[in-house]
Amino acid sequence: MLLLQQMIVLFIYIVIGYAAAKRGIMDEEFSKKISWIVVNVANPALTLSAVVNGDGMIEGRDLLVTALTAVVILGGMVVLSLFLPVIFRAGAKEKNVYRLMSAFNNIGFMGFPVIAAVYGQAALLYAAIFSMLFNVLMYTYGIQTARGQKMGKIEWIKILNIGVISSIFAIVIYLLKIPTPTFFNTTMGGLSGLTAPLSMMVIGISLAGMPLRELFMDIRMLSYSITKLLVLPILFMPVINHVIDNDMLCGVCMIMISTPAASMDAMLMQQYGDSRGAELAARGVALTTLLSVITIPIVSAVVF
Repeated sequence: MLLLQQMIVLFIYIVIGYAAAKRGIMDEEFSKKISWIVVNVANPALTLSAVVNGDGMIEGRDLLVTALTAVVILGGMVVLSLFLPVIFRAGAKEKNVYRLMSAFNNIGFMGFPVIAAVYGQAALLYAAIFSMLFNVLMYTYGIQTARGQKMGKIEWIKILNIGVISSIFAIVIYLLKIPTPTFFNTTMGGLSGLTAPLSMMVIGISLAGMPLRELFMDIRMLSYSITKLLVLPILFMPVINHVIDNDMLCGVCMIMISTPAASMDAMLMQQYGDSRGAELAARGVALTTLLSVITIPIVSAVVF
């Protein structure tokens, strides 16, 4: 019931964007401006807010295990992102979208609320570590993928964007236990709250330009989504459960690898890719988000 309620909230945001676009209140140009706010303001604030507004800290062995687990899982998803587009025979212009959706899940906009509700606020500390590393990866590998560039061609000076800088600040604040003023914490909390509604509205605006039945008519996307949301988590979670003896961390890992494609995938394609890629990413995010209402409970029931 909790997961269903969270999904309903996200889809209400999508419907608002969809309806506004259909009525001509929001268009593609306006959507790009919203995307800029999400990518450069709201999402970086989400990472900082998870640290400065968190309750307590993870230290010692738990911190090391959590960090290593996050590196292995996120690194594994990047490796999978190189192979899954080939397995599902994605076309040359679709390949980068499938790579983004394979590498980046909706761990912030969907994962955080679900983790807090199911495992409590303390579990968000584990999720925050994932989020910090996730954002460094998103604003490096993610942007390069959206641009259609290989990692070997990265212009390293461009890596120092707002997303990476905010993630570095978050890591430094967390590790050094740097106190931050109340106005800063409140500002970051308020800005982070924009991320989910604005990003979902952008998805809705993108969907307004396509027949909705195409969402379920794309057999490649549908089979890919089932593999991503159901098959892979069920295969990998037993390994994680066997290696890690922290039940809360295992639960966080389950949510992290079972959540749908990140709405940031569509944001990045809109900011750095092309309109066709942004549309395909929007369809993928919407479809995986819808299917995850069913798949996450199934994964949880099978692996725990």
